[in-house]
Amino acid sequence: MRSPVSLTDAPGTGKSSSQASATYGAKDIQVLEGLDPVRKRPGMYIGSTGLAGLHHLIWEVVDNSVDEAMAGFCTRISVTILEDGGCRVDDNGRGIPVDPYPSGPHKGKSAAEVVLTVLHAGGKFGGEGYKVSGGLHGVGVSVVNALSEKLIVEVDRDGTHYEQRYAGGGKPQGKMAAAGDSPSGGRKTGTSISFWPDPVIFQAEGTEFVARTVLERLQTMAFLNKGLEIVFTDERPGRAQTLTYQYKGGIVDFVKHLNVSKEALFSKVANYEDADDAEGQTLDIAIQWNTGYYEGIHGYANGISTTEGGMHVEGFKTALTSVINKYARAKNLLKEKDDNLLGEDIREGITAIVSVKLREPQFEGQTKAKLGNVPMRSFVQKATNERLAEWLEENPVEANRIVKKGLAAAQARVAAKNARNAIRRKTALAGAGMPDKLKDCTSGNPAESELFIVEGDSAGGTALDARDPRTQAILPIRGKILNVERARLDRMLKNTEVQTLITAIGGGVGDEFDATKARYHKVIVLADADVDGSHIRTLLLTFFFRQMRPMVEAGYVYIAQPPLFSTEVAKEKVYLKDDAAKARFLEERPNHKKEFQRLKGLGEMDWEELRGTTMAAESRTLLKVTVEEAAIADDIVSVLMGDDVESRKHFIQTNAKDVRFLDI
Repeated sequence: MRSPVSLTDAPGTGKSSSQASATYGAKDIQVLEGLDPVRKRPGMYIGSTGLAGLHHLIWEVVDNSVDEAMAGFCTRISVTILEDGGCRVDDNGRGIPVDPYPSGPHKGKSAAEVVLTVLHAGGKFGGEGYKVSGGLHGVGVSVVNALSEKLIVEVDRDGTHYEQRYAGGGKPQGKMAAAGDSPSGGRKTGTSISFWPDPVIFQAEGTEFVARTVLERLQTMAFLNKGLEIVFTDERPGRAQTLTYQYKGGIVDFVKHLNVSKEALFSKVANYEDADDAEGQTLDIAIQWNTGYYEGIHGYANGISTTEGGMHVEGFKTALTSVINKYARAKNLLKEKDDNLLGEDIREGITAIVSVKLREPQFEGQTKAKLGNVPMRSFVQKATNERLAEWLEENPVEANRIVKKGLAAAQARVAAKNARNAIRRKTALAGAGMPDKLKDCTSGNPAESELFIVEGDSAGGTALDARDPRTQAILPIRGKILNVERARLDRMLKNTEVQTLITAIGGGVGDEFDATKARYHKVIVLADADVDGSHIRTLLLTFFFRQMRPMVEAGYVYIAQPPLFSTEVAKEKVYLKDDAAKARFLEERPNHKKEFQRLKGLGEMDWEELRGTTMAAESRTLLKVTVEEAAIADDIVSVLMGDDVESRKHFIQTNAKDVRFLDI
């Protein structure tokens, strides 16, 4: 643990703060020109310089092409991972304008060069280029240029093919120039951007794109833009593949896709669209229930996934609760003496896509996780009140099943409340309230406290000796916990291991879970590298995703990475994290003759080895568990932990080559 910097030390100088500030003047003020701010602070623009940030570069370019599709000018987008690791995005839209910029400091440069080299320059700030768009900040493609070692832009307009090249983080290598006629038989207009991410910026996790991550995002885009053809091609050796996504049913197909690994409550999908031309907003909503226990409402605004919801999702939820209760009362499915169903009862097992488009979306932050436009709430609410009520009247068999499922969920909610109260009473009677098997840390500060969930008592004993007792707590669990994907909360709360986890972590469970009350800001799953260990890891991650999701979203859940191999160098044991580390080791020591031991169990290491390789903050490797895209994560959890064996088999076969993805 690094000690905090005291107020008397100026970091990196050895001078006191008073000495450092004595010479502070105009010469110390830096003005970052052009794209320099992006290279100086890339995380501000793409979130991180890890794998998520690397893939964000593709999203920024693809989003521009999708905006062309939403404007009605593009019918096909192709994304190609090039043989040398670069990426090319082509569309048959109108093509970035190439005529000279008319005024100001950029006068005379081609409009395309301005878009690629100036932050906050684009066609989405109120001009006539786009009525709706996902890219609003004007930092998209210029950021991609800034963080690439090389970028080539090609534009086809008016029968002419134009090209311009950039290098060294966005520096033009010449002007935008005509390079001949547009190819005959090809697109008449459009844009192609090829870029190679800068390894200096992305050195932490490298510049290798993960095909599965790209495919998931592209498939979602195809669902949200009915009829749009999106083609993905991977040209890298040993991974060659081409896949095309195009959905005539749009979000109806999306809902069916998300429910394919679950058991649908009925085969129909409720779908309605509406438009408010005066306000310049439209909605497209599709709904279907399944027999499972989890809510899956996924909001999108102008094609952007709003993982934290917003006004459109709020309006939908409010109307949904009202419409179902009114229908249940009118059909006497809810008696006079019965309480209304709660929103959570009605939403149990729902899969819904709430996709809206609007002129001036207000997103919270560059990550665009939540939509803030207040008029959108009443627009969605009014449309849902009218259109869903009509659908229920027209489909009485399905409506009846929805209400009955809600009634069963209400009964389970009461049972779960009683089970929760029983746990609270039990822990209160136990005095301190913590499980006996938890070996807690002495620190009361959650920000520095870590909970290691360790498989088995023997490994727990080793971990106990290896830990730093001030900041590291150990919780051994026996065997495999309950698969929460196939159990309602009331049954889950009767499981001893689940009870232990809930009590140890704090913050509650399910809808009541509050991440701010979690007792640890690092909950680390420490399991063996064998099949049983993988299963336990998956069960635990399913539990956290379904019942403590705010903790995953806050970045509190990690997977420990114990080494897979050990060998000896000059009578000293050396540990290697994985196959890649072993390959690097052999490259550096081609004459190494000692055998490599594959470590399958944590019990094979003594406490000093476990501390040095897996637990000590200064020498370990942890894998953070994130929820990038809620609909995709929901689908993967359902596939891996649900009852549909065929879906699980297909998923594993498809992803076998993407080891990094599977590891997470």
